[in-house]
Amino acid sequence: MVHSAFDAVELVTGVPSDIVDVASYAGKLLVAVKDGSLRIYSAPPHADGEIPRDGPYALERQQPSLWRRGTPLAIEVSASRDLLLSLAECVSLHRLPGLETVAVISKTKGANLFAWDDRRGLLAVGRWRRLTIFRLDSGREFVEVREFGVPDTVKSMAWCSDNICLGIRKEYTIINSMTGALTEVFSSGRNAPPLVVALPTGELLLGKDNIGVFVDQNGKLIQDGRIIWSDTPASVAIHRPYAVARQPRHVEIRSLRAPNALVQTVVLRDVQKLVETENCILAVLARSVYGLLPVPIGAQIVQLTASGEFEEALSLCKLLPPEDSNLRAAKESSIHIRYGHFLFDNGSYEEAMEQFSDSHVDITYVLSLYPSLVLPQTHIIGQHDGLEDLPELARESSDVTDEMESYSLQLHEYGDKSPMEIKKMSHNALTALVKYLQKKRNGIIERATAEVTEEVVSGAVHHSLVLSEPYRSKRPNKKRAQTHTSSIAREMATVLDTSLLQALILTGQPSGAIELLKGLNYCDLKICKEFLEERNDYMVLLELYKSNEMHREALQLLNQLDEESKAEMGKTGFNKKFDPQMIIQYLRPLCRSDPMLVLESSLYVLERNPSDTIELFLSENVPADLVNSYLKQHAPNLQSTYLELMLSMSVSGINPNLQNELVQLYLSEVLDWHTILKEEGNWTEKTYSPTRNKLITALENNSGYNTDTLLKRLPQDALFEERAILYGKINQHLRALSLYVHKLQMPERAVAYCDRVYEEGAQQPSKSNIYFNLLQIYLNPRKAEKEFEQKTVPVASPYTGLQKVTKVRGARMGKKVVEIEGADETRFSPSGTDSGRSDGDGDDVSDGGPIMLNEALELLSQRWDRINGAQALRLLPRDTKLQDMVLFLEPLLRNSSEHRRNYMVIKNLIFRANLQVKEDLYKRRQAVLKIDGDSMCSLCHKRIANSAFAIYPNGQTLVHFVCFRESQQIKAVRGVNSAKRR
Repeated sequence: MVHSAFDAVELVTGVPSDIVDVASYAGKLLVAVKDGSLRIYSAPPHADGEIPRDGPYALERQQPSLWRRGTPLAIEVSASRDLLLSLAECVSLHRLPGLETVAVISKTKGANLFAWDDRRGLLAVGRWRRLTIFRLDSGREFVEVREFGVPDTVKSMAWCSDNICLGIRKEYTIINSMTGALTEVFSSGRNAPPLVVALPTGELLLGKDNIGVFVDQNGKLIQDGRIIWSDTPASVAIHRPYAVARQPRHVEIRSLRAPNALVQTVVLRDVQKLVETENCILAVLARSVYGLLPVPIGAQIVQLTASGEFEEALSLCKLLPPEDSNLRAAKESSIHIRYGHFLFDNGSYEEAMEQFSDSHVDITYVLSLYPSLVLPQTHIIGQHDGLEDLPELARESSDVTDEMESYSLQLHEYGDKSPMEIKKMSHNALTALVKYLQKKRNGIIERATAEVTEEVVSGAVHHSLVLSEPYRSKRPNKKRAQTHTSSIAREMATVLDTSLLQALILTGQPSGAIELLKGLNYCDLKICKEFLEERNDYMVLLELYKSNEMHREALQLLNQLDEESKAEMGKTGFNKKFDPQMIIQYLRPLCRSDPMLVLESSLYVLERNPSDTIELFLSENVPADLVNSYLKQHAPNLQSTYLELMLSMSVSGINPNLQNELVQLYLSEVLDWHTILKEEGNWTEKTYSPTRNKLITALENNSGYNTDTLLKRLPQDALFEERAILYGKINQHLRALSLYVHKLQMPERAVAYCDRVYEEGAQQPSKSNIYFNLLQIYLNPRKAEKEFEQKTVPVASPYTGLQKVTKVRGARMGKKVVEIEGADETRFSPSGTDSGRSDGDGDDVSDGGPIMLNEALELLSQRWDRINGAQALRLLPRDTKLQDMVLFLEPLLRNSSEHRRNYMVIKNLIFRANLQVKEDLYKRRQAVLKIDGDSMCSLCHKRIANSAFAIYPNGQTLVHFVCFRESQQIKAVRGVNSAKRR
């Protein structure tokens, strides 16, 4: 980094004697000469208070013998107090501009240097091995504050807050001006004398040979704070942002900002001293004075930018005056842009994006560096287009615009396969762009959202005003103009999100693109769709459809991908990348918002994955009637599948209407199947198909179907098992059992039927003796059938039972069995049409035709505990052998005897418990009353003494027995009289 930071101008020349020191005051130079005089030089008249760059200063006046004793060693001006401090034989104080002597500090005689703190008015003087601190009091005299002893003569000194840094021998020491505590810092090197320089920031620059070390006010090293000079400097002056060192043959200028690079070398030989002033640095030679005048900051910035020293140029921008903040912002933006291009061209993409971000340039300009990205058409005006009002800003804006145009033209010159374009579109460049866009995104999205919110609120207010117009008084008023809200922020958000999605895909970050689409985004649908389709990135495309509520297109794409994946799997044998489960997961959140779309799109997955699809309908509470009606109209082959799975997966069952719908579907299929087999001559009642098994299971387990309708649809000469189940549902048990026994010839089914009815009836207060009905069918089939035909009420509804009751006449043998058995007549009394009727006459039974005695006896032996023994014996033929009834009578009689014994035991236990309760009652009724000589009758109020007495039931009222009897007689007489009056 080499540029012109200072211009060396000879300000004073032709001094007759050697110059000792120089100071600046009110645009004039005060030159202390070795002969003891002070020469004052003033600038030419046209300089306007500034240091001239084209001519020397002129001698205004000379003050001879200002220092009468001794040669002056150093002078310093306090501009805020209009004072001149000088050190000759001792420290003196002079008033400016007249140079009147105000005070002379005699105690400082023999001092070799001093350090002045202009802010606090404190003066530190080094004299031999003493350090004395004075305070300027009222601008007229110095008052001694402290005096400390030091190890040796002080060679260099500077204030740093409350501390003073001293250079003694070849060591640096920090001394506290309040306490005198010493802290050693480090040595000044092998040959170099100590050099202490105070910085404007309050820190210190300490010399160590050819190195300048930065320390804080306590002497602690500052990290990365060092300046490496070309040689050991004799002295150093500071003029922000530079440090100027006096070398034997030249003046070396370096930056105070790390890495403290060399800025400029000014060839000036035999420089005796460097003096810091407000506007420049004065280089004192033997008999002349040169001014190192700083080049204007703007010119330095231009030089640094042209030479590629962008960091230094940006640091100089911060030194521009505060009143030129707009100009500074424009310069910084221009430098950031140039720096960004420089870094981008050299492959430092992330650093380039940081510069573009700091320049606050529109993202459209940054995106122009990526020609392969497709951007939506917008009307965005660049941020720099509004800077034309101010001349300075317009110049900076034109520089930026020229820079943009030059790079844009450079991009257009490249061919489709140019190395530059390939380089800029590399993975690293796109990755840096992603980070840049993500950094910019939050602010742009917030502004776009604010625009949308403002438009919504404005629209709502306008709508409310329109609605309230009819209720207002009819007054002539102007029509309200609709406010148009700018959409710049939304256009910018669209550009950003569209570019970000493309960059994420190009850098292999589809998951990042999906996350972008899941949140609030402004991606351009058309551009992103074409981009994703071109690269076959279907997962991101699905999320794009979803974020834009294009669910129908997304589902069509999923179906297409599943078909393609299925075909590809068949060829290659690999697992499918897309499966119906993805469609189901996509449909899940749509079940509540758009159930019709879900139904339309679920046909595909319902065929391939019915269980998961039905689970989707159930878990998301899609109306079952809606699903069923849709399938019935558009996919009747899937209707039964849906109802079956719904019935099996639903814990609470399904709607009765849907149950009836399912049974009707089964029955229609079974009837078609029966017709085909009947025409082929292969039909038998014991022929079953899967659908018939489903029908039978549905009829047995469900109860929500219409029994009457189903019975009308069944053929009269077939499907007897289904008919029997339906008869059982309407409590026509006798007819159901007749079908099982005679039509189907399956007695075991009839027994199972009776068991089921009996167990179900155990939970009811009354039920028919279903086993007695089966016995009737076994032992008197024709009569049972005749009675059934006479007494059965026609079917009216699937839920209405038959309530006709028939009496039973029992023979003598039946009565005896009942007495022995002790059976519960309430449980075994026949009721309804199923009870049948028997005359209890053996001749009547014999007229019934062929009977099934073996089946009846087997039923009695197996279900003896569920059949009324008396009624069963009346039904049996007279010629039935007792040996055949042993298996029935033996457990029946044993059970009856056991019950009788148990009942007797229970009776005695109850009687004993009754006696115990009575005994407890008598004991609780007993009462104890103590009678003494003071006990009084409650009626006559006389003493009881030895007379007979009575106690009322409350156990407290005590009376003479005579009084009690008289009171009872009186009550009896009153009762008779009141009765006569009535």
